[in-house]
Amino acid sequence: MALSSNHIDTIAAPATPAGRGGVGIIRVSGPLASTILQQVTHKKLPSPRQAVYSQFFDENNDAIDMGLILFFNSPHSFTGEDVVEFHGHGGPVVIDCLLRRILQLGARLARPGEFSERAFLNDKLDLAQAEAIADLIDSASEQAVKSAMRSLQGEFSKHIDHLVSELIHLRMYVEAAIDFPEEEIDFLSDGVVTGQLSNIISELKKLLVSATQGVRLRDGLTVVIAGKPNAGKSSLLNQLSGRESAIVTDIPGTTRDLVREQILLQGIPLHIIDTAGLRDSDDPVEQEGIRRARAEIDKADLLLLIVDVTHQTLPSTARGGEEAVGNLLPQCLNISSILDEYGLAGRTVTIVFNKIDLLQKEPQLIDSKPISQVFLSAKKGDGIELLRQHLLHQAGVNQLGEGQFIARRRHLDALQQAFAIVKEAEKNFHQHAMGELLAEDLRHAQQHLSEITGQFTADDLLGKIFSSFCIGK
Repeated sequence: MALSSNHIDTIAAPATPAGRGGVGIIRVSGPLASTILQQVTHKKLPSPRQAVYSQFFDENNDAIDMGLILFFNSPHSFTGEDVVEFHGHGGPVVIDCLLRRILQLGARLARPGEFSERAFLNDKLDLAQAEAIADLIDSASEQAVKSAMRSLQGEFSKHIDHLVSELIHLRMYVEAAIDFPEEEIDFLSDGVVTGQLSNIISELKKLLVSATQGVRLRDGLTVVIAGKPNAGKSSLLNQLSGRESAIVTDIPGTTRDLVREQILLQGIPLHIIDTAGLRDSDDPVEQEGIRRARAEIDKADLLLLIVDVTHQTLPSTARGGEEAVGNLLPQCLNISSILDEYGLAGRTVTIVFNKIDLLQKEPQLIDSKPISQVFLSAKKGDGIELLRQHLLHQAGVNQLGEGQFIARRRHLDALQQAFAIVKEAEKNFHQHAMGELLAEDLRHAQQHLSEITGQFTADDLLGKIFSSFCIGK
């Protein structure tokens, strides 16, 4: 995959943000980098990785600026090519004059992400590591920074490479059996294939969990608020967003359409969607709102089902006054019945029991899987902080384990496809024990995993990925 520096041009771009600053850096990479350095500075090439003070000159030999120069020789550089950096003053006009001189000497302006793209093409980084550079720059929380660094250091790639190696090893075993048909039945029924398939499925499942958390750290959570009319959905949205995003009245069915808000919790973006109240209605406008609500529920990363706790039927043992009801509330509620009522049985849901102030119940969080419970008062704000903690937990904050890494949606899609293929392959192999079909399924799963690190990637995907990077990176 490596490019020969004799067949590519030289690129240049500012590596620091536009605007005024104490220091401005221009990065140059390619076969002309060392020549450009000498012509701009009127100095001989410095030793690699040694900062040297110099003046920078234009085409008329007038000084443009003064600062430091650094030279990184191929292949011991970020891009794998000769790389030069000019560290001057950070004024926009100064940077523009120096960049114009560099372009006059044969370089061209780099495309967004082209330095990282060359690092990938010259085998200095795999694709997941290259993407982690952009994710590190865009990180909005300390945990996202740490996770992006782990991806950049190869944590995610090591897991992928190990799984690819396991798939290749199993393919070799199966194809060896195919090459010796007289031995195939014994070869494929000795338990080795089923054992290795089981191990691969188990590892893929663990990696899917980690990747899902990695995607949430990077992209945030899509949180859908659903429930019956007047349960307090709009009040909860307003509490989370910190402003009057939705209209709150005592009239049922006020919210007819979707209300969207984006907030940041400790740097994690939360995309919150308030929906129409779920009930039977003859109003065609309300029916459309309910249909849209159901559609968003199906796509949600996290569903907050808002339930008016005062409308719940409690056993007679809990009817010892409001204070007694409040204390016994979590044990008295029929969670299965609530989920069945909304058609949510078997789903991962956070049930938010609202209006606890009317029962003198203290705020409470029961954080568990698949059903979590939060007891709060959206009107008064009691328990909102507990809900925020729950949302951060669901987004992966404070769950930074030894193998936690940043991930992208395309990584998750590739893992899900590989997992589905291997699961289906295991099922078919148990039924038919056909080595040819198994080998082909393993090859497809391997291709999907290899897309993550770039060992098998279409050129149009590379263009899409790197075009989202900063210029100069």
